Amino acid sequence: MDATNTCMCQKERLSIFVDGNNMFYAQQKNGWFFDPRRVLDYFTNDPHVSLINAFWYTGLKDSQDQRGFRDALISLGYTVRTKILKEYYDDTSGRYSQKANLDIEIVVDMFNTVDQYDRVILFSGDGDFERAIELLRSKNTHITVVSTEGMIARELRNATDRYIDLNDIKDSIEKQDY
Repeated sequence: MDATNTCMCQKERLSIFVDGNNMFYAQQKNGWFFDPRRVLDYFTNDPHVSLINAFWYTGLKDSQDQRGFRDALISLGYTVRTKILKEYYDDTSGRYSQKANLDIEIVVDMFNTVDQYDRVILFSGDGDFERAIELLRSKNTHITVVSTEGMIARELRNATDRYIDLNDIKDSIEKQDY
């Protein structure tokens, strides 16, 4: 068997990283929500793709917040990373807001598992990922970012190999009412 046939038999190794809070707002903006199971199915429907890892990151009000949803994610095969929301005061608006910034956890997991995958799907529009994406691309990792118009930073869109708008794959990943 020559090298060409060997390469054709090898599966492309995929990891998925979902910035849950960022995606919650993107879905809210679009007026529909995606199904985490359908997301996995959509990106692994090619027999030449092997899912290595799927991570979901989300902020919590308390340790019991979203318990059922988190358990469902785990049963689907996601590794769930959480952080308790912190309250911030915005001087400009005069309002308090809550935020759990999990960008560092996402980047640490990306680099900690970099030898395990060939391709990454990142569900986020956060421009803070620009440098991490550039570094991963320098290691010959193919990066696809999934977000939605008006919520994806120009820097992130510029740094990625491929951009997919959530609305373009809505029919394949939208949560269905059964």
